[in-house]
Amino acid sequence: MLRYRGKNKVLDKVKELDAFPKVPEEYVDSTPVGGTFSVITFFIILWLIYSEVTYYVDSNLVFKFMPDTDMDEKLRINIDITVAMPCSNIGADILDSTSQSVFGFGELQEEDTWFELTQEQQDAFDAVKYLNSYLREEYHSIWKLLWKKGHGSVRATMPPRKTKPNKRPDACRLHGVLTLNKVAGNFHITAGKSLHLPRGHIHLNMLFDDMPQNFSHRIHRLSFGSPAYGIIYPLEGDEKTTNEESMLYQYFIDVVPTDVDTAFESIKTFQYSVKELERPISHSRGSHGVPGVFFKYDMAALKIKVHQERENILQFMLRLFSIIGGIYFIIGFINSIVLYVRTSFFKRVAPQVLAQRRLFEEKRVQVNPLLITPELSVPVDLIKQNS
Repeated sequence: MLRYRGKNKVLDKVKELDAFPKVPEEYVDSTPVGGTFSVITFFIILWLIYSEVTYYVDSNLVFKFMPDTDMDEKLRINIDITVAMPCSNIGADILDSTSQSVFGFGELQEEDTWFELTQEQQDAFDAVKYLNSYLREEYHSIWKLLWKKGHGSVRATMPPRKTKPNKRPDACRLHGVLTLNKVAGNFHITAGKSLHLPRGHIHLNMLFDDMPQNFSHRIHRLSFGSPAYGIIYPLEGDEKTTNEESMLYQYFIDVVPTDVDTAFESIKTFQYSVKELERPISHSRGSHGVPGVFFKYDMAALKIKVHQERENILQFMLRLFSIIGGIYFIIGFINSIVLYVRTSFFKRVAPQVLAQRRLFEEKRVQVNPLLITPELSVPVDLIKQNS
């Protein structure tokens, strides 16, 4: 068996290169002041470590604008709207700048219902309306919470009606998902069913001119793309009621493509801003137009990319160790000042206390005089053998 005979010499050389000071326990003077500062230092370091780790895990959100080059991408619109007119009297269509009609995008389901909600339904809708309104108003202060913690627009499901009124349905619920071209378009609900043509469509609303037209409506859902945390859809929970006939409601929507890459999700979706306009239609008073509900949307040329950015792990460790070392040094410096002030105070006020303390230390050292210095220490087993 081969052995490396220079091992002990190598270890001795390594020990000589040890640059870290080591003080024997016999020369360490423990005081109540030092113990108190040690406990304080321990808790301060624990709190700082927790704060730094929390800050590192809680990454920064980065919003970046860039040109939108995905021209072939499709635009999905989620619709759930209730209009205060029977389904037989209204029609819903989408017409985009390519002149394609709703039959090219999908089909909305029509469901006869009652515009007046039950108490349970009204409470659910009011909750959605209030919470989404609060999120829109306070977005400037809670946007980080929405994106990082996985919160967003509240989408409560409308509970089913348990009791039906003793009258014919007076409203129509239009709901479904349509897949659109990623171009500007116009989604509208007007009186009369539509007649589709090769390059568009027309509504047969002239057949309903003599009938009362109430376009009061309630928007349960209106969003583009897949739902995402942090995105608030302004029109969800919106409600417009009127006692006038032939009202025109217009919503001008700017749709912004948004790529989201966070800890909760990684999707491509859309968010939007909206401007509203409403006015009564009266040809006799010079207010011309077509009564109904119109959503005119347009695509933004820029898209937003949202992603989380964390600090480099090496920088985090260096900052953490520097904070711990700095706290240790500062507390040690304060401990030295306190001990110096304390000793100076006892020298002037109570010198006998210092004398008693020195006497106690001398007796403690004399208990084992063989361990005064490491160089002069004698093994205890050797003493027993000689005796």
